[in-house]
Amino acid sequence: MTTFAEPAATVPAPASAAPADLLARLRAAVAAHPARPAVHAADGSLDFAALDRRTAALAAALRARGVRRGDKVGVHLARTLDLPVALLAVWRAGAAYVPLDPAYPAERISFMAADARLAAVVSAEAAPPVPAGVPVLRPDAASGAAEADADDFVPDPLDSAYVIYTSGSTGRPKGVEVPHGAVADLAAGLEQAGAYRPEPSVVAWNASVSFDASVQQWIRICRGDTLVVVDDTRRADPARLAALLAEHAVTDLDLTPSHWQLLREQLTGAAVPRLFMGGEPVPGRTWRELADGGLDAFNLYGPTECTVDAITARITGPGPHLGEPLAGVRVHLLDERLRPVTGAGEVGELYLAGPGLAHGYAGQPGLTAGRFVADPFTTAPGARMYRTGDQARRSAEGLLEYVGRVDRQVKLRGFRIELGEVEHALAALDGVTAAAVTVHEPAPGDTRLAAYVTGTATPAELLAELRRTLPAHLVPATVTVLEAMPLTPNGKVDHRALPVPAAEAAPEAVGGGVAEQVAEVWRTVLGVPEVLPADDFLSLGGHSLAALRVVHLLRRKLNVELQLRHLLDAADLAAFTEAVQRAAAAGPAAARPALTARRPAVR
Repeated sequence: MTTFAEPAATVPAPASAAPADLLARLRAAVAAHPARPAVHAADGSLDFAALDRRTAALAAALRARGVRRGDKVGVHLARTLDLPVALLAVWRAGAAYVPLDPAYPAERISFMAADARLAAVVSAEAAPPVPAGVPVLRPDAASGAAEADADDFVPDPLDSAYVIYTSGSTGRPKGVEVPHGAVADLAAGLEQAGAYRPEPSVVAWNASVSFDASVQQWIRICRGDTLVVVDDTRRADPARLAALLAEHAVTDLDLTPSHWQLLREQLTGAAVPRLFMGGEPVPGRTWRELADGGLDAFNLYGPTECTVDAITARITGPGPHLGEPLAGVRVHLLDERLRPVTGAGEVGELYLAGPGLAHGYAGQPGLTAGRFVADPFTTAPGARMYRTGDQARRSAEGLLEYVGRVDRQVKLRGFRIELGEVEHALAALDGVTAAAVTVHEPAPGDTRLAAYVTGTATPAELLAELRRTLPAHLVPATVTVLEAMPLTPNGKVDHRALPVPAAEAAPEAVGGGVAEQVAEVWRTVLGVPEVLPADDFLSLGGHSLAALRVVHLLRRKLNVELQLRHLLDAADLAAFTEAVQRAAAAGPAAARPALTARRPAVR
């Protein structure tokens, strides 16, 4: 179990209008606590002194390859010790990092690398899918030069810190470029709001580096907290994730409400970390469970364009609400003519202003101008506010409540998705004459994309092509071929009139007993009328959270010790059913105590 050698506090942010940049805070943490654990990952651990040496060496190597202030460097790494080292090294070299998730299709990575005009890439692969001529450095690269040169860089608050690509409504991903000052403000704001403790914390890095929630998690290392990098295997398995949290006495865990529902059972009777909920609205039942159970939890709200989090609330009280803005953030609830909405229950659109705003969309000034608009509520020259597209209202008690969207953007499993991007990708494929994408919920809490096309292509062909070009969270669970799209009176696609996603009925049913119960759970979770023994879970639209739901439901239904690997390792339904039958024959699952609000002590 991880222990701290001393109970000293983290290095605090200065109480000033301009918080110290995170590199300065990191240097102070290294100087104050060199032996404190800095990073734990599946492939090892680093204390702050070792972290400092490794990031300095890689930063010097980047500089030796020509990386300079204002450049952008791609980071193409899995969730290992190398990942936080690379991100910090890019900053120390004076550049902004651009996450290139190795799980993304090569075509997607290549587009982002070209669009960002990378000066270099840090990758464990010799030939990552980036444009020819872009230097590729290994994460353990060293320059042979004086590593102290890396500390010469002190970022200006307006220097870019990172560019994270999000889904684009035009079919083209857009890179949100965020300055160092905004990231420093984020850390200071969450400290002032009480979300970050003054004493040392152990923080689980749970989010993908391509998802902006990762920023709020990994930057904790700069204030002297210990970072536990959650690899993909343990993140996808609630039992292994719970064991990892216990092994390192994790005190802070950021996750989506959907992920909590799958993890909560594994944490029953154990110490529950402070929970940071974001990425999607917290359902009322989840809010009440956390509040009534006395669990230590925060609701975090904010778009990528406003540096991760802008509004936060402790999860207490009768129902979900957004909370209060972080220090420096100005919140406006406006109507379509930019007039303040003040009546209780009256719905308006949220606009955010303050130092946390991103520079905009890299290389897209027109799109930037359309979303980052002049702020008429301040006299500060050049002040902007960001139009979030989120609708909200004030309750009778004055609480700010999320209502929905003004456009077709959706959130699924924490990922922000523009349905238009998926439609553009479908419409560009051979054999498609028209495409529409909507959201379908085959089972409570299991929301997924459903696509509809007209043309000659088959669903299997289209899904195979989309998996080659789009990241997994943008690939629809189903594709339904229609003779014609339903239209509104003005000739646009009537998304409300689209039918329930089609699924072919099968003449061969699965047998009774355990096999039938397994098949029924698949049908329920996947939202299909029938399944065959030879059916593959992923080909039927399954994803990681759906797989976790299958395991969760069968454990409850059959009282068996079933693990996620039993489903992921199975080639088809028949093989998985055999695994479930073996688990059932081994005996019932051990009884589990009720969920407790006990919190881990900070060691």
